[in-house]
Amino acid sequence: MIRRALQVGFSRGLLTRGLRTRSGGPFNDRDGKWAEFKKKLQVFWPGGSWEPFTDTSHLPPEHADVVIVGGGVIGWSVAYWLKRLEARKNALRVLVVEQDPTYSMASTGLSIGGIRQQFSLPQNIQLSLFSIEFLRNINEYLAVPDEPLLDIQFNPSGYLLLASEEKAAVMEHNVKIQRQEGAKVCLLSPKQLKDKFPWINTEGIALASYGLENEGWFDPWCLLQGLRRKALSMGVYHSHGKVVNLVSSVRSMMTSSGEQVDLKRIYEVHVKVDNSLECQPVECAIVINAAGAWSGEVAELAGIGIGSPGTLQGTRLPVEPRKRYVYVWHCPEGPGLEAPLLTDITGSYFRREGLGGYYLGGCSPMEEEEPDTKDLEVDHDFFQKKVWPYLAQRIPAFNSLKVRSAWAGFYDYNTFDQNGIVGPHPLVSNMYFATGFSGHGLQHAPGVGRAVAEVLLNGNFNTIDLNPFSFNRFYRGKKVLENNII
Repeated sequence: MIRRALQVGFSRGLLTRGLRTRSGGPFNDRDGKWAEFKKKLQVFWPGGSWEPFTDTSHLPPEHADVVIVGGGVIGWSVAYWLKRLEARKNALRVLVVEQDPTYSMASTGLSIGGIRQQFSLPQNIQLSLFSIEFLRNINEYLAVPDEPLLDIQFNPSGYLLLASEEKAAVMEHNVKIQRQEGAKVCLLSPKQLKDKFPWINTEGIALASYGLENEGWFDPWCLLQGLRRKALSMGVYHSHGKVVNLVSSVRSMMTSSGEQVDLKRIYEVHVKVDNSLECQPVECAIVINAAGAWSGEVAELAGIGIGSPGTLQGTRLPVEPRKRYVYVWHCPEGPGLEAPLLTDITGSYFRREGLGGYYLGGCSPMEEEEPDTKDLEVDHDFFQKKVWPYLAQRIPAFNSLKVRSAWAGFYDYNTFDQNGIVGPHPLVSNMYFATGFSGHGLQHAPGVGRAVAEVLLNGNFNTIDLNPFSFNRFYRGKKVLENNII
């Protein structure tokens, strides 16, 4: 259960605290009340010009019950579900801190927007099944009075996964699990595949799995903005800045094996806001690490991973940025409107983009080929050498494609087992994780946000049991492998 954050004393300045309010507060410029207040006081103020206080509306509040580090789709989903599930209205003060207000480098907006149930782990399948229900009924969840309804632009064209003879048995096993969890997926022989999709060259294919419903792609930006808009309307605070320090209290203890460990509790988050040289401290009770590709750095601020190798204290959060390219091409003779999102046996993939003969796709590089993550520059040679040859072999019409544009984005890549990390840290007791989804965080955001809110408010997962995704597996060396990573 969440412990209320410490209340800020009058020593911090009552007037300043009053001025630093969220949207809709008493001195919010958008309401015009701040300007009106100044105008009235100017009548009594000598000299006519009145600027006694520095405008602090851009600063975060001085205290919050929950600070969420990362304002991507996962962070805003957590914020939304905390407010939706709180025991009474305005019981929780929730702050979301996002360092990139333009979202120009955010993984959410740079995603291709896919959603599928074709995973190998029951937890991932269940998350996808909830997400599709959420997306299909998005305005029942996220509608805001007097605001336009959301159009998620869901395209239910399905996913088509191809398998070689070597991987056919694994695909059959995966589909059995998917069906047990309630997903509508069928297996296709090479002949059935060719009959349904004549534009495919079936050479080298032993089996295919095809999502019959509730799979396809949607608008990632719409989901992000919908969650953000709804959360703000429910009273969530937000701040544009970078978390640069986490201040903790420390208590040392000895384990049964004689190992000394430090138990920590974060009580203050320092936020360096835009266009400022100073850091703003925010007192808090809970910190959610939803920083995506940069969540490993945030964990280090809490001292996670700083200790002797092989110990729990020395176990780091194994999440780092991995750059992925997405290419857009034009091919008037390519697959038609019935084309699903196809993943080849080589790992290359594509889907339709609109109705004018445009497609987008790419391929994850081999481990030894991972590109530099210092920027989001695109390697166009990668398409020519690693993507196009395989797609053209599988879809002969793509021999005549013309690349029109490309972009790059970051995966929050879990180097341990490519699966999400959800729940508390065993030693930093009030830091919770919602990160490391390695490319499927967008499609699982609604369910992950709900799960984190459940474990914070109730002490356990109530709807989908995500205990296998806990941090403890890294220390124990027990991988939770997902076979269907694209």
